[in-house]
Amino acid sequence: MNTLKGLNRFVGGCALACCALVASPAMANSPAEFVEKASATGVAEIEISRMAIGKTSSTDIESYAVEIIKDQTDANRDLKKIASEQDLPVPTHEEVLNKAKPLMLEVQEDDSFDAAYAASQVKAREDAIQLFKQQVDKPASPALKAFAEKYLPKFEMHLVMAKKLVDAHHKS
Repeated sequence: MNTLKGLNRFVGGCALACCALVASPAMANSPAEFVEKASATGVAEIEISRMAIGKTSSTDIESYAVEIIKDQTDANRDLKKIASEQDLPVPTHEEVLNKAKPLMLEVQEDDSFDAAYAASQVKAREDAIQLFKQQVDKPASPALKAFAEKYLPKFEMHLVMAKKLVDAHHKS
């Protein structure tokens, strides 16, 4: 029972943190709003994946987390450059962390961590894909559309990988 509670607390904490940072991901109505939500999502995913690297003993979870960190770091760097060129504000890493930290619940040390991380990644990737598809379909600017088109396939690949992790780490 404690394992299930730990799993639920972690998934809930990650989902709550990401939802609070990027409430209604498909509703970025302006370039500034897209930049803020995409940047905040990226920083949150980097931090959650860093936590996963420190807590997991599974090589597939660690490899996935490393890839998320790399791709989100690249995306955030590119987004920051576009935002700077368009005079759009970008929340700092510290601002996003300050908002996310109180919402991320402590994770219990048990075998459910990998399953909880994988499940949280499916939701996070689905939300990111939704946000980026909106930018492709209704671009706020040509540069933001190109940015979304560049990273959307990576996020779709991450979703496939996350679903495989869920299957591999789900315990009946």
